[in-house]
Amino acid sequence: MVYLDHHATTPLDPRVLDAMMPYLTGKFGNAASRNHKFGWDADQAVEESRRQIARLIGARPQEIVFTGGATESNNLAIKGVAEACAGEGDHIITCAIEHKAVLDVCRTLEHRGARITRLPVGRDGLVDPAEVEGAIGDRTVLVSIMYANNEVGTLQPVAEIGRICRERGVVFHTDAAQAVGKVPVNVDADSIDLLSISAHKIYGPKGAGALYARQRDPRVRLTAQMDGGGHERGMRSGTLNVPGIVGLGEACVICGLEMREEDARLRRLRDRLRAKLETELEGVSINGSLERRLPHNLNMSFAGVESESLMMGMRGVAVSSGSACTSAIMEPSYVLKAMGVADDAAHGSIRFGLGRFNTEEEVDCAAASVIEAVRKLRELREPYDSSN
Repeated sequence: MVYLDHHATTPLDPRVLDAMMPYLTGKFGNAASRNHKFGWDADQAVEESRRQIARLIGARPQEIVFTGGATESNNLAIKGVAEACAGEGDHIITCAIEHKAVLDVCRTLEHRGARITRLPVGRDGLVDPAEVEGAIGDRTVLVSIMYANNEVGTLQPVAEIGRICRERGVVFHTDAAQAVGKVPVNVDADSIDLLSISAHKIYGPKGAGALYARQRDPRVRLTAQMDGGGHERGMRSGTLNVPGIVGLGEACVICGLEMREEDARLRRLRDRLRAKLETELEGVSINGSLERRLPHNLNMSFAGVESESLMMGMRGVAVSSGSACTSAIMEPSYVLKAMGVADDAAHGSIRFGLGRFNTEEEVDCAAASVIEAVRKLRELREPYDSSN
């Protein structure tokens, strides 16, 4: 099997597992147990991970709140601001191609009386910062725009949006699950107030994540969404997942050390895959901006082909037709539809997500499998005309 679905999840890096193992065996203490060495060891490991994560994104350790993943971080950020600032406003701005972990949270708040503005994106998948600025009003309390899209890999103009929010006194949250560890992220340079992270997107374990919450210039006010013990300075009660947190911290360390080199290597592999597909097949198109794009993402549409049939025909290659959270839905990707991609092209789209352990040989194997499957499927249909 060739695994090219790294947007959905990444394999656990063996170095991350090595860091976690002691906390799965002998060092099994509860980080909240402050009366003996077992608890002290666990607490020290948690605080070291806090420092490691903060270092990667340019934050302070005390601004890192541990969660169960980016979905929980998004819930805490968006609902937490909405409740904490309820007396000041009820308006939230987001965009049409956010992950469901943001869109569904906004829909829930809308049912509770909040006003939600869902900004459109262009054919390149990018939000216009001028539209963000134009949508901000006196009752706006939060802007939530993702850093990088999980389907088409587009990198939003986060720094510009952050600057606008800072000037207007509006809290800015970004779901950075797909961006942290893949591209340089700095919460101060980008004027980010809240940022969501997930371990399993950066070769760490599933079930571990974090929320960066700014504590100064300005301090972000949040209402906790989980009560029961006051863990994480009251922001997220519950016994901490020490092995998962250690894994997240180690994953961040590795990304910080290897990101630049990994970025260049994955970009080469991505371009190699693209070149082979475009050379051997007619009627292929790229979805999303090529200039502002994650280095390991390639989202392509294959004219005259249904993506579900194509994936079934690609022997030994793991890819997807969209977000993992909507992979069971037999409708065109809502992300591609929001970008103005025609239904036929959206139905024939494939998301390739390359990763740390992929090789040139695997890319060549995947390309050959795609080419063979597309040709066979087109032969089974009515005569294919690439001009249509």
